[in-house]
Amino acid sequence: MARRRGIMSDRLKEEIAKELGVYDIVKSRGWGDVTSRDCGNMVAKAIEMAERSISRTK
Repeated sequence: MARRRGIMSDRLKEEIAKELGVYDIVKSRGWGDVTSRDCGNMVAKAIEMAERSISRTK
């Protein structure tokens, strides 16, 4: 099965990881060691950022 191309840029993922305090894990061990909970929190944060961006453009 082919891997899906990511929606979020690496820069955005790193920015959110820094904000949530998991960037050290990413840098030292890679994305594979980030917990599912932290990944879910990153997605929630990205959605929140997108919703704020959309509401500002209205």
